[in-house]
Amino acid sequence: MMYFLLGVLAPIFLNILHMCIGIYITVSKGSVMSLAFSGAGFFTKSMGMVFLMYLGLEIFSLNFRYFIPLLSSFFLMTHFIEAFVIQHYIQQNVKPHIQALQK
Repeated sequence: MMYFLLGVLAPIFLNILHMCIGIYITVSKGSVMSLAFSGAGFFTKSMGMVFLMYLGLEIFSLNFRYFIPLLSSFFLMTHFIEAFVIQHYIQQNVKPHIQALQK
């Protein structure tokens, strides 16, 4: 049960929370601030991943052969999903005259 909570649900929740904040910043503040948040998000999500590894390995003594691949794969999968969703909102937020220049 702890493998599922820390290896699957925790990285999904962490990335959904980050994605919601990223969508809000992209829509309300623009794509430049979204880029800045993505840079800061790299640090915060890395710290979250290290904390989850610490919890799983040191506090709950989970087997690292199962826990680390599980945590890493779900973290990476949700990270890719977040990237595509944020990219969609960035493209929707581009001004029309800039879109005309890109074509």
